[in-house]
Amino acid sequence: MTNLTGGEAIVEGLKAHGVDTVFGLPGAQIYGLFDAFHQAELRVIGARHEQACGYMAFGYARASGRPGVFSVVPGPGVLNAGAAMLTAFGCNEPVLCLTGQVPTDYLGKGRGHLHEMPDQLGTIRSFVKWADRIEYPGDAPTKVSRAFQEMMSGRRGPAALEMPWDVFSQRADVGPSRPFAPFAAPLPDSDRTKAAAALIKASKSPMIFVGAGAMDAGDEILELAELLDAPVVAFRSGRGIVSNAHELGLTMAAAYNLWPHTDLMIGVGSRMELPTTFRWPFRPDGLKSIRIDIDPVEMRRLTVDAPVIADAKEGTRALLAAVRKAGFTKTHGRRDIIREASAKALRDIQSVQPQMAYLDILRDVLPDDAIVTDELSQVGFASWFGFPVYQPRTFLTSGYQGTLGSGFPTALGAKVAHPDRAVVAITGDGGFMFAVQELATAVQFKIGVVVLVFDNNAYGNVRRDQLRAFDGRVTAADLVNPDFVRLAESFGVNAARVGSPEGFRPALEKALADGGPYLIAIDVPRDSEVSPWAFIHPAKP
Repeated sequence: MTNLTGGEAIVEGLKAHGVDTVFGLPGAQIYGLFDAFHQAELRVIGARHEQACGYMAFGYARASGRPGVFSVVPGPGVLNAGAAMLTAFGCNEPVLCLTGQVPTDYLGKGRGHLHEMPDQLGTIRSFVKWADRIEYPGDAPTKVSRAFQEMMSGRRGPAALEMPWDVFSQRADVGPSRPFAPFAAPLPDSDRTKAAAALIKASKSPMIFVGAGAMDAGDEILELAELLDAPVVAFRSGRGIVSNAHELGLTMAAAYNLWPHTDLMIGVGSRMELPTTFRWPFRPDGLKSIRIDIDPVEMRRLTVDAPVIADAKEGTRALLAAVRKAGFTKTHGRRDIIREASAKALRDIQSVQPQMAYLDILRDVLPDDAIVTDELSQVGFASWFGFPVYQPRTFLTSGYQGTLGSGFPTALGAKVAHPDRAVVAITGDGGFMFAVQELATAVQFKIGVVVLVFDNNAYGNVRRDQLRAFDGRVTAADLVNPDFVRLAESFGVNAARVGSPEGFRPALEKALADGGPYLIAIDVPRDSEVSPWAFIHPAKP
């Protein structure tokens, strides 16, 4: 037993779980926690807005696979960070929020104490995987360990812990912090894998869909793909699990060329959004389906012919064994068809200009292990199908939340996780302004992210939709922007402006060589960008 404050007890729990970095914005309710951070010599990256704290923790987790931790004040601070927690929930990332509460004597009384909100814990629980309150320093070791256990078990996700203001500085004897083992994943059922193998044996043209749940199963998925001669495709989160440099690693544009003739879809750790929702507009006749997912609830959300409830790695291994045992015989000649589909897609997507010109240069200049965040912008949308990805956790998106403004702070967190790798944030002018203040954070903490601001003086997608669907009436979609170069320089960030793809390559090479935070403002004439949506919502052939 050690005599610790509540804040110190939380920090001991963080250290026991290998945490050495916290993203945070201090305030009165959490002074005791930040003092504990200081005394324990944890690295604290202080942001300029609570939402950025959450997104930096998200980027750290998404790029590394390790939990990202952030701390903000209760009430308005938690709500400001709520978008990031909701994004982490949608993307199944282990992000831990540490926040405060009103003093113990004020809990639940509604007396209007500073930052009080009705049922903060209940509100947080509505958009995270797990949340609890630590009401006494001695509770901290168990509650912190439970938070990490929940975040890292099964379908991963964010967690939150709150502590009353006074308890952060209250002292008590506290036991040691010990990590809890993750909950055991369900084992693949032999009858279900046998049924799945039978579908594979009967198939002539299968296609594999992967998502973030398959991040650690890349070797097994590639082995299955090569056994079946099956293309592997990801929408956003699973990109790079099978490299786009491999002839079976396809973008969504290439995979869609093969979709009309697909007779079996195999999902691994994926919501399978491309083939089952509004993305791809039809289902081939006679299509069968297999799904491997660790979350049993997913099998109710999407009914398939052969559900396998298991961890992606173990489930794919079991399926491989069952396929071999079933005496599967590979269908020959599919590689030529797959290569033709990829070649056609490469030709077709070049129509999306000038976005593809910039993306081609970006891919050519960046090393294979560089990390790119997409942001919601015309170039960001095009990157979903037009930017080749070679390794998992190198293409970071906000998933189905589609959170405008998330890209730059997510990139900052990714760079903190991987300081020796190039990190580039693709942003539009509208989204970048959500977090422009974090240029100060990048300078203060020497976070060398290169941010690309595509400046078309509009929320480009909104403007296009309004012009198309509302008789040309544009409302609140046109923007008046600052001079982004001068703005960046006022923060102490080196910057450049380019007006064409030809000028982009030398500017990007200089920015990457600079080593510090760098901004490239890219002027794009309003309404000049070709819509990327024909490849994201393709028409039925």
